[in-house]
Amino acid sequence: MNLDEILNTLHISEQSGHVISTEEGIILHNALLILQNENHFRKIFFWGRIFGTDNDYYLAYGYRSDALHDRIFYYSTNCLNWGLLPSPTEYAKKLTPLCTVKFQGDPALVLDVLLEKDEISFGAPLQEPQVKKLKEEDRLSATIFFINQEVLTLPRGALFKRADGVIVENLSFEGLTTLESREIKSFLHFRVPTQKWNTNLLTRDDYNYAIDFLDPLDTDIPEGCWLQNLTSSEDIVVLKSLYWPGMFFYHFLGTPRYGFLYFGNGIKCLDVPFFLNGLYPIYEDFFAGK
Repeated sequence: MNLDEILNTLHISEQSGHVISTEEGIILHNALLILQNENHFRKIFFWGRIFGTDNDYYLAYGYRSDALHDRIFYYSTNCLNWGLLPSPTEYAKKLTPLCTVKFQGDPALVLDVLLEKDEISFGAPLQEPQVKKLKEEDRLSATIFFINQEVLTLPRGALFKRADGVIVENLSFEGLTTLESREIKSFLHFRVPTQKWNTNLLTRDDYNYAIDFLDPLDTDIPEGCWLQNLTSSEDIVVLKSLYWPGMFFYHFLGTPRYGFLYFGNGIKCLDVPFFLNGLYPIYEDFFAGK
């Protein structure tokens, strides 16, 4: 969520089941404004909040020139003091999916992660169970990395790739139409593309490499892992991820206003293929908000 949107779209956070209060929004807005000025960011964004048993983590990021490659993340437990979030290590990326306990809210906490026998660890199966150490700050960094890679979303045309390869915000972006918002391929992954450059172009008749360089959501597996809803007035479209409950994207149709927020425990839901096949019908009502 853009810094300028924090105070204007507090009601949008209701879509995630969590609300940013007016007082919390003012404190967050002022803190991020100071953080932006101190780091000379061109823009700064509130990323979301990961709930912990003792303290919650507030996440934000900013960039100076390239909107995709230059993102720098910060975290805080009180919305006032912000620390630089380290880049995720390969060690943390391998252990984080195996850690299913809730975050505690202490960056210095060291967690024990149990690796079962015959489980693949760093390329080889284990002969006996092992316990690995994982710092919560490193786990937080890896969790943010996975969420960014899998579910961070943008509307098509929001970013523009210049001839020199630098990715900037598209100043001519006027928003999606109601018809476009009904197609899941009108929304793109906000990450470095994983498919070949011509794959995304060949799927569209009106392709434009300057705006179609990112991967669309319609290639995500399994089909239906995104919930897509229009408000009753058909002026706002909301996307929610089933893999990461608490992550939602919103876009005011016909305007350049959009954003995404995450309010959750930082644990991925791995049962999505099962309840999409009707094996866990109770989850369908849960994610549909019933």
